[in-house]
Amino acid sequence: QVQLEESGGGSVQAGGSLRLACAASRLTVTSHCMAWFRQTPGNERAGIAHIETSGTTSSADSVQGRFTISKDNTGNTLSLQMNSLTPEDTAMYYCAASLFSSCRGGYRSTPSFHYWGQGTQVTVPP
Repeated sequence: QVQLEESGGGSVQAGGSLRLACAASRLTVTSHCMAWFRQTPGNERAGIAHIETSGTTSSADSVQGRFTISKDNTGNTLSLQMNSLTPEDTAMYYCAASLFSSCRGGYRSTPSFHYWGQGTQVTVPP
């Protein structure tokens, strides 16, 4: 079955950077709408960015200009480069894939995604 496995999380000082990766099995990242979500305790999972099969990206206002979503065709991975991190970015980060090539609602629509990874924790201490 389809598997998504995130890596790259950790603890970083405010202002620092991290790069998350999501390795996909039995799914070609270039053929599906892919996205990153994050979740904090007691809150719903929230989308932050998606990438279409064309390579076009879209991201939430809260991360625009700081986070970049991309895909590596050769390694079949999805990445999230996170710069200028703040304590408000502390969350569990999840990789997600749609059944479809079209992003439809994209990161704004959690039900648009059908496959999920287990998550990787990002912590930015105050």
